[in-house]
Amino acid sequence: MRLPIHREGWPFIAIAAALNAALFVVLGWWGLIATPIAVWVVAFFRDPERVPPAGEGLVVSPADGVLLPVAVALPPPELGGSGEARTRLSIFMNVFDIHVNRIPESATVGELAYKKGKFFNASFDKASEHNERMAVRLALFGGKDLIVVQIAGLVARRIVCSLIKGQQVSRGERFGLIRFGSRLDVYLPPGARVTAQPGQRVQAGETVLAIL
Repeated sequence: MRLPIHREGWPFIAIAAALNAALFVVLGWWGLIATPIAVWVVAFFRDPERVPPAGEGLVVSPADGVLLPVAVALPPPELGGSGEARTRLSIFMNVFDIHVNRIPESATVGELAYKKGKFFNASFDKASEHNERMAVRLALFGGKDLIVVQIAGLVARRIVCSLIKGQQVSRGERFGLIRFGSRLDVYLPPGARVTAQPGQRVQAGETVLAIL
């Protein structure tokens, strides 16, 4: 069986494998005590194929993890906009989840804004406001917009986003990754109906979070 790996992971896998081999040379069989760490690094960057559901107006999860309590909050101000509060869905990814991020709904990429910040535990609500983040506005084909925010977590120190303004993207398409342990927020347009439940485990590109 082939284990798909995200391209961002290969340097880390190579380092982990080299360290494991070096420990084995120095310590003999005792060096294998670090093997679980190398295996975890490989698992962290796994990137399996996903099949997004068909249908109009479906907002799928942009990340694997646990859906946190639904909130009503202001989107990141660096994106501009009306400044009106929206329904916010937040997915918390622990260090064992798949960390490849996917587009929630087919759209055109609008504004992108990166903001430096702190590194609170990503399961805390204050992480949405204070942590380092990359915010993306997606212009939906029906005239509304959807906001997706990649948020660094307690041990995350690297947000990867491959999107560019004006790009056409499709539901379930890969667009980035955060390492290691983090959070994604989705700000829904007015009138959207949430279908997922807080505490539910969701999968990127497949689990429907809301219907527009």
